[in-house]
Amino acid sequence: MKNPFNAAAIVLAVSLASPVGPAAAGPGQTVAAAATRSGSLTPSQRGAMARAYVLKWGGYVQQVYRVPVGVWANRMVPTFAYADADNFRNALKRTTYEGASAALSGVGSRLPDDQVIDTMARARLSPSLTQPDVVAKTLGAAASDLVYTPVTPCRILDTRVAGGAIAGDASRDFNAVVGAGGNFGSQGGSATDCGVVADGQAAVVINLTAVTPAGAGYATAYPFGTTRPLASSVNYAAGAIVNNAVVVKLPTPLTTKDFTVYTFSTADYVADIVGYYAPPQATAPECVNTATVTGQVSNNGGTASVTVPDCPAGYARTTVYCSGGSSSTVVLRAISPTACTVKNTLNSASGTSTFSGYGYCCRMPGR
Repeated sequence: MKNPFNAAAIVLAVSLASPVGPAAAGPGQTVAAAATRSGSLTPSQRGAMARAYVLKWGGYVQQVYRVPVGVWANRMVPTFAYADADNFRNALKRTTYEGASAALSGVGSRLPDDQVIDTMARARLSPSLTQPDVVAKTLGAAASDLVYTPVTPCRILDTRVAGGAIAGDASRDFNAVVGAGGNFGSQGGSATDCGVVADGQAAVVINLTAVTPAGAGYATAYPFGTTRPLASSVNYAAGAIVNNAVVVKLPTPLTTKDFTVYTFSTADYVADIVGYYAPPQATAPECVNTATVTGQVSNNGGTASVTVPDCPAGYARTTVYCSGGSSSTVVLRAISPTACTVKNTLNSASGTSTFSGYGYCCRMPGR
């Protein structure tokens, strides 16, 4: 059986031995791309590095993105031919395919999902697509504070499965949340709701992947029904597979769609949701009474006190209640965080009267 990796490597070696010139560049091969071409690599060196790149990542691309190695390698030829020498060397040192793609195209490194989310949360929702109206303007502002909720990474769209590639200089609308009982199957995504049933979400965090675009360019994810901003969510080279973590604001109120993806060059797109931001929800406190304790107070103008029991673990005492029972002459004299004191207004009777007290304890639900 023919080894697809060797076949792809041969194609690359032949192509790079006689690199294409600017006149032969395909769509998206701009003057800027040609200007970054480094003269520090000979064609044979480029061929060897391209072969190493394909052998290192071809299996990953074929398994994860379902793109045949030969097809991917052929589309990567212009990128390999014009990649900056230092970028090429750095790409071969990377330990993740996404990081290697970023280094090769010169657009920078990609952080792991958890680091991206943490960084964006600490920066108060300020990724490459800035959403200033989503950020809380003051500490404790109920109208604008947002709470991040992570979800298990789940696919919400895949144009290779449904809809086909998005044409160059065009856009397509998608949903990021669904109604109760809904799913993302119509977008090529999961047959489940991905844990994001529509419930007031203000923004979603997605990993957006451009798959083998026809030319160099970029994609922009932005709120549905709004003007496309002058911003880039992910930058790519021809034939590359590049992803980026993006925060996308959702329409308020929700409409038929949630967000739009614009692409400069024809490409397939995949998006996985990893979390969302939503306004905080008020939670009623949980409250309980402690056991009731009783005491005796003299009927001859006496005073007496009882100490109420401690609250259960995790609860805090909010008040103390006292009662004179059926006696109308026993009245409250004083109350403290832990006890109550009563006075009997009778001044000549013998014996005692019964009174009681208990604590009222509350806690806020949660951890």
